[in-house]
Amino acid sequence: MKTVWIVGGPGCGKGTQCERIIAKYGFYHISSGDLLREEVASGSPRGASLQEAMSQGLFVPTDIVLDLIRERMEKAKKEESTKTGFLIDGYPRELGQGLLFEKNVCPVDLIIFFDVSNETLEKRLLGRAAAAVTQRADDNLETIKRRIKIFNVKNGEIVNHYKDKVVRINAEGSVDDVFAEVSKALDALLK
Repeated sequence: MKTVWIVGGPGCGKGTQCERIIAKYGFYHISSGDLLREEVASGSPRGASLQEAMSQGLFVPTDIVLDLIRERMEKAKKEESTKTGFLIDGYPRELGQGLLFEKNVCPVDLIIFFDVSNETLEKRLLGRAAAAVTQRADDNLETIKRRIKIFNVKNGEIVNHYKDKVVRINAEGSVDDVFAEVSKALDALLK
């Protein structure tokens, strides 16, 4: 089974592309953001502290995110929910997280980086907030700019460290064009 990390700035289209990857290739999708939002919605004390950090656009402690991902992967393996592997969406967000993932969970086989300009990310996130597609506390201009700035610094470290495993995809184009490039990368991995 393969493990693929999907990275890209907030609003780059990770969710849309992951849906297509799952449909075509049968990966088990694990979104760190969804796991965190599920934990917040649970009403647990851990969820309350996560909500505070997320509403300020700050990163959640690595050990919490890694525990949630590992638990979900183990559950999927027991249920035999995938034969292809795991699509890890939105994780790692910094190099240390990636190194811990590989040490404590499993090695990564491929990293797909959706590359989008800061201006496009801002426009997409503000559009998402205005359309009320999601009701996220972190979709306001100040928080969006902070999230993008943090992402750019942290993601650069990941891309540099894992350069031999990274496929950089320009995600400014149409959904279909982006997916065509994703498919090329995954076909090469799975052949």
